[in-house]
Amino acid sequence: MSEPSQRRRVLVLRALGLGDLLAGVPALRGIRRAFAGDCVVLALPGSLEEAALATGTVDGVLPAEAPGRGVPSLGHWAGPPPDIAVDLHGNGPESRDALAALGPRRLLAHAAGPEPGLGRPPVWRPYEHERARWCRFLGAYGIPADPDDVRLPAPVAPSPAPGAVVVHPGAESAARRWPAERYAVVVRHLRAVGRRVVLTGGPGEDALVEDVAERAGLPSRDLLRGGLPFGELSALVARAALVVSGDTGPAHLAVAHGTPSVTLFGPVSPRLWGPPRVERHLALWKPGPPGDPHGDTPDPQLLQITADEVLTAALGLLRPVPTTAHPAKGEDPRGIPSHR
Repeated sequence: MSEPSQRRRVLVLRALGLGDLLAGVPALRGIRRAFAGDCVVLALPGSLEEAALATGTVDGVLPAEAPGRGVPSLGHWAGPPPDIAVDLHGNGPESRDALAALGPRRLLAHAAGPEPGLGRPPVWRPYEHERARWCRFLGAYGIPADPDDVRLPAPVAPSPAPGAVVVHPGAESAARRWPAERYAVVVRHLRAVGRRVVLTGGPGEDALVEDVAERAGLPSRDLLRGGLPFGELSALVARAALVVSGDTGPAHLAVAHGTPSVTLFGPVSPRLWGPPRVERHLALWKPGPPGDPHGDTPDPQLLQITADEVLTAALGLLRPVPTTAHPAKGEDPRGIPSHR
């Protein structure tokens, strides 16, 4: 990477998933403003390069990832050491050490030592919202960032299903996957009141998408399998009528585009990862003890959320549309079963 000598090189580590990237946008915006004339490079999985560049906060990407949301090696960083390294990955010595191994002139990390004139970095607060955490962290280093600065530019690509309700039943772990049969109930009744519904899934989730579609009687043309490229997914969400999903990437993308959303939370509280508290975003959550967000079975709190609750939330956010469709027998005009 050749850059003019006067441009500093800033390396930011956040080698996680799409939702993590989007939750980190407010912090990345703060870094972009603070180092406006410099070259900002983000270390994250190469599959997220298009998404990272679409945020408008970085100049380039250093592909880096490790299994299980671990800390990747950054030894393939080319050229001289970064002038500034920023750890937005975690709070432990592992992520700090991965950046420190590159010999940066300045290292910003929760686990870093004190800086002259600034004292020690802020203490990690385990129950702080993700967006607020990293903005507060940067503030301790004199870099202002606004946790509500979440919006992304409108995508240029056309939507594959403009005006549809997007339902995304998948998630990285089983703990955050609401049952397929309940998603099917939601899809079936939204279609009964005249809404087009499309299903999306990430790589490896085709079987789940097809299961929901079969249960709901959804035609094949409304299944978007295999994990859409980011530009297409972004356009789909930006021009959707509503997004219904668990706590995963498309939910954060709906927030980034201001698209109404219903997000099902469990085992992690929306106080830690939820959308801004505005009317167009509804977070459904049953309070209880925190669970394992990477568990192998659906979280008990997530399972307490009923299909009726999701339908009521979804229909409350959808704008009325002219339709000649009539409710199916046994449903009220909103598409909710009358035999609850």
